[in-house]
Amino acid sequence: MSKAAPSMDDWLREAKEQESAPKIGMYLFHDGVVRQSPRALVRQGGGSAGPVTGMLFSYDREKLDAAIAAAYELEGIYYIRVWLNEGLLSVGDDIMRVLIGGDIRPHVVEALQYLVGRIKDECVSEQELN
Repeated sequence: MSKAAPSMDDWLREAKEQESAPKIGMYLFHDGVVRQSPRALVRQGGGSAGPVTGMLFSYDREKLDAAIAAAYELEGIYYIRVWLNEGLLSVGDDIMRVLIGGDIRPHVVEALQYLVGRIKDECVSEQELN
């Protein structure tokens, strides 16, 4: 059973109340969702798996904390918030939400790509169900 995703409006409101808020010129948000197309088809353009009907999803909290700490070391990054779902997810369910705030667009875009990449590569376990 999946968890309810947090409200992005609440997250932004809370972010703008933080001590770091005056340093931030941009917030960027990522909302990963379970899609029907298999990963192999979308990423490599091939594969013989049928449509995805769900996903088993879990994550390692220590690795996630380390990835977040590393993202805070990137230039111009002053705010990060991450939520990851768990359990049996259905197509359309939220997998993750990531909010990053920083000084300028290039820094924030780079940090979001960096952090989401690390989360996907190092912190989570995803098993697509067909």
